[in-house]
Amino acid sequence: MKAKILIIDDDKNIRMTLREILEFENYVVEEAKDGEEALEKLVIEDYDVALCDVKMPKIDGIAVLEKAMEYGKNTQFIMISAHANIDMAVDATKKGAFDFISKPPELNRLLLAVRNALDKSTLVAETKVLKKKIAKRFDIVGDSDPVMHMKETIEKVAPTDARVMITGPNGSGKELVARWIHGKSDRSANPLVEVNCAAIPAELIESELFGHEKGSFTSAHKQRIGKFEQADGGTLFLDEIGDMSLSAQAKVLRALQENRITRVGGDKDIKVDVRVLAATNKDLKEMIAENKFREDLYHRLSVIVIKVPSLNDRKNDIPLLVERFLEDIAADYGKPKMTITEAALEKLKGHDWTGNIRELRNVIERLTIMSSKEITETDVERYCFM
Repeated sequence: MKAKILIIDDDKNIRMTLREILEFENYVVEEAKDGEEALEKLVIEDYDVALCDVKMPKIDGIAVLEKAMEYGKNTQFIMISAHANIDMAVDATKKGAFDFISKPPELNRLLLAVRNALDKSTLVAETKVLKKKIAKRFDIVGDSDPVMHMKETIEKVAPTDARVMITGPNGSGKELVARWIHGKSDRSANPLVEVNCAAIPAELIESELFGHEKGSFTSAHKQRIGKFEQADGGTLFLDEIGDMSLSAQAKVLRALQENRITRVGGDKDIKVDVRVLAATNKDLKEMIAENKFREDLYHRLSVIVIKVPSLNDRKNDIPLLVERFLEDIAADYGKPKMTITEAALEKLKGHDWTGNIRELRNVIERLTIMSSKEITETDVERYCFM
């Protein structure tokens, strides 16, 4: 598909010259004689690149640029001016311009700017599509009462900086809740850094969280930045927090109290701005009674507690979950989406899902592989719980 370029200039001769150059390069070219006409076109059409004069009657180029940014257009603006100066170029760039070229534009410089702008336009478009796919993949599917209550809580909590403790059985979707909270927060443009506390040996957890200085222990051959620093400005998700050692718990508590950390083997305080979300499938109050978890840390982490329901507590969501999994699996395998009979769905709803949503997803993948064109009740009985 050919790239589409809009030339915005009140000088007819310049428009004609630029059109000839760009059409020779096999681009689709449209023109606007002033800023007013340009905005009308930008509302209706999607352009990959706009070559926009700065000084124009009615509406100048900078105003056109600002309006295009408000429209949320992916069009990359290359500003052109006979009165170019550094301040004007800086101002245009701050307002979203991709490049700034002096009149009359030098041919190679112009074509290089257009090619680079097209590369960025393509990258931005692909990124948007990818983000939508990722957002869909990590969506919380369901409209049962427990799920709707959980979603309402997330909507209220996400825009704040409150720390959240996410509880629930294994495979119930605690990570999805953390992703939703981060995605709906003011920190969503910054990283969400995940740490599985159960997967890291106790002797390494402090280095993982806070980093270490070169030579601080035998295998510390170089300085390492920890998860707290990596999450600066964003969100740190501490999964399986109940498996964290008491020593690491004490340091996490200090980090939460003072918003500062110290790398292992270091003596310098490092300021961090991190929102912490934690998750566990364990009874932390019972662990506190057994002196296996710090009570003061628990209260620091659990300003808000969100309980993720088990799949057995939300069986009415199974048809929606199955439909989503069938879509995802079909996309992963590059095959048409399979259908499933009502009788098969009822059979699935009658099962005791001790492994929760993770188990259901695995079962649907198995049924997709083993069944023919449609998943039937017989398929569920034969393959579901092998």
